[in-house]
Amino acid sequence: MKVVLAGPGAFGIKHLDAMRNIDGVEVVSLVGRTLDKTRAVADDYDVPHVTTDLAQALAQPGVDAAILCTPTQQHAAEAIQCMQAGVHVQAEIPLADTWEDARAVDRVQRETG
Repeated sequence: MKVVLAGPGAFGIKHLDAMRNIDGVEVVSLVGRTLDKTRAVADDYDVPHVTTDLAQALAQPGVDAAILCTPTQQHAAEAIQCMQAGVHVQAEIPLADTWEDARAVDRVQRETG
């Protein structure tokens, strides 16, 4: 399974540590706010691609899933972006910071499966 991880902060590191121990899981792209800091984390975890743009990460060949460890205010829009790209998505809690955003995520999930 090829995974994109967005948000290489404390929660992202926990996910990277866990995925390092799961056979068949490969983190193919790391998305962060700044390239230098993101590249440093990617180097520690042998992640081959770094970017500040989620769309670039999702466009990597064969991406199956994305994990969102970004600020809460970004979760809904990023989850929708992932689903619309045909990628499974897991967002750190909470899924959204407003009821309207949560409903939008639900609606897109129903549309995209």
